[in-house]
Amino acid sequence: MAGGVQDSAAGAGSRCDVLHTDCPARDMVDHVTSRWGVWVLISLRSNDLRFFELREGIRGISEKMLAQALRLLVRDELVWRRVEPTTPPQVTYGLTGFGREVSEPLTELFDLITRRLPPAP
Repeated sequence: MAGGVQDSAAGAGSRCDVLHTDCPARDMVDHVTSRWGVWVLISLRSNDLRFFELREGIRGISEKMLAQALRLLVRDELVWRRVEPTTPPQVTYGLTGFGREVSEPLTELFDLITRRLPPAP
């Protein structure tokens, strides 16, 4: 499969085999497509948000799971984190350029799905 996800990591700049457990991209894909990672990326598409705004906007997420998802997405450089030295500290999150690129197809996917749903009663 030339040029696809099955390419081996033979040389510098080559893609790795994302179906192989040793592929470094696999962790990032897992973080992006995790139950809460998707919703964090979608939530940050329009605005930078503070932690409590994300928690209130993503229904059903606990503080623990939100913190965990954000930590992974920041580590993967998909989301940036800014702490304002106030009392208490204000923490704001936003998408990096890479995070914006990654979240675009997710937004398109959700738009496609919602267009297919029947109208709400």
